[in-house]
Order: sequence, then C-alpha cells, then structure tokens
Amino acid sequence: MVVLVTGSSGQLGQSLQFIAPNYSEIEFVFCDSATLNITDLNSIKQAFKQFKPNFCINAAAYTAVDKAESEPEKAFDINVNGSKNLAIVCKEFDTVLLHISTDFVFDGTLSSRAQSKGYLETDIPNPTGVYGQTKLEGEIAIQNTWKKHFIIRTSWVYSQFGNNFMKTMLRLASERDTISVVNDQIGTPTNAVDLAEVIITIICRAKLVISSAVERRSASNFQLPTSNLFGIYNFSNEGQCSWYDFAKKIFEINNISINLLPIPTTSFPTPAKRPAYSVLDKTKIKKELKIEIKSWECSLKKQ
Repeated sequence: MVVLVTGSSGQLGQSLQFIAPNYSEIEFVFCDSATLNITDLNSIKQAFKQFKPNFCINAAAYTAVDKAESEPEKAFDINVNGSKNLAIVCKEFDTVLLHISTDFVFDGTLSSRAQSKGYLETDIPNPTGVYGQTKLEGEIAIQNTWKKHFIIRTSWVYSQFGNNFMKTMLRLASERDTISVVNDQIGTPTNAVDLAEVIITIICRAKLVISSAVERRSASNFQLPTSNLFGIYNFSNEGQCSWYDFAKKIFEINNISINLLPIPTTSFPTPAKRPAYSVLDKTKIKKELKIEIKSWECSLKKQ
C-alpha cells in the first residue's frame, strides 16, 4: 500500500514522518512543495504516475491566518486550487484523498446550549477571515470533484515540529518574565502526532473496506467501492480550554515559573478575526471509525 503525503515539511507532515517507521506495511512517499507543488496540476500528475499511490494525505496548506488577510490570492491558490488539483488527480488515479481542514470554517457563535458538545460536521460553516474562507472553499472543491475523500477538520494544532503555539510560548518564556494570553477564545488543542495516528487509522479502516470488496470481485474489473465512511470528520483531542489555559498548562508541565496574565481578545487585536468558540464534536469519528481520543492535557504531557 502506497501513501503519498503532500506538505511533508510542515508540522503534520513531520509528525507523519515521525510515526511512519511504526507502519512497515505502508510505503510512504513524502513530498514537500519543492518536489510536489499542489498548485501545479502537472506536478501532481507526474508524482502520481511515478508512485501510483493508493491514498494521498494532503498536509499542504496556507496556514498563516493573519497574513492571509493581505495575501488572499496566495491563500486561495494553495487552499482552493491546490485542493481541487489533488482531487482531480486522485479521481484520475482512483486514489483516496485525505484532506486536512480547520475549525476556522466556523464563526464561533454556536449557541450556549450547543456549546456543551461543540460543532458538528453538519453545522453550517461561516468563516470570518480569508484563511477560513479558503479552507472552506477547498473542502467544497474536493466534494464537488471526487467522492472518495475524507475531510478532517481539526483545531489548535501543535507539536515538537514546525511553528506553533506551544513552541512560541516556550520561546517567549525564555525571553520574558511576563506573558499575556487571551482567555476568551475557547477551543481544543490537537497534538499533531495524535492527528497523524488518526489519519493512518482512517487509512487502515478504508483499506479493510477495499480488501473486503476485492474478495467479492474479480481483480480484472475491481474498482474501489464508494464507502459511506467517506465524508467530513472532526478530530481534535478531548476537552476544551482558552489559549490562556493552554499556555498555563504548557508552563506547568515544563516546570516554568512565569507571570502569565489573562487578557481579552480586544486587548490583542489581529488582522484576522478568530472564532470565540471553536470546539469540535467528535462523536462521528469515534462512532463510525472506532477512534479513541486522548484528552488535550494527557497529550500535552507527552511532548
């Protein structure tokens, strides 16, 4: 089984590389933007012709939330055109596409009653910035192009790789005595290694569906069945917190003593508006794909 990964230099791509040795049955092909540019249809076709992947994990994305406000064309090219290009080529090669999306497709105004569980996959998106809008349009482009896809919405991704909130907090703690962090944006941190493991679990589940179908069909006319497992799934670690709570736990786990101040979002204006509440309900992925999910605190302790 061949699994091609785009965006291999990002934190999810590096997390997938980190766990890859644990899956000897999978032949991973890791491609960064220099070896596979998702905005170039021919670049994707050449890679697919060479490696003939059974699955493609799209970990490539424009993720600079604030910068996207001043670079909407670039964000659109990567997040929308790039996603559509991958879907086109996946359809041509009958490759299952696993695409990573975001909680930023929502505006954060979920009712207080619904907030007890979080956003469902079926809730109507309403992004408030360029980044969220382009990620939503990328989802739609995939859905309209290729039915054999998994779209995984996630949130507040961090890891020991790349640039992220955890690493920023640790760096700032080495430079300052006091740090101010917003306490009125509520979401759920996601360990990128946990996300990587879930993606591979989804692939293994899908492979079982394919293998079962192969047994019922002759190899000569076999095509991947359209499983009702395909579609949109939410995944983050369990629980919820503010960015302030997240920072507090980071310092606690790392035995760092620092003056941490909670501040409202209004005291820390940014070019892009963030959703005030973006917790994702994981009922669907736990039920349909039998995924077990750790709490965000437990996963953070393993870093």
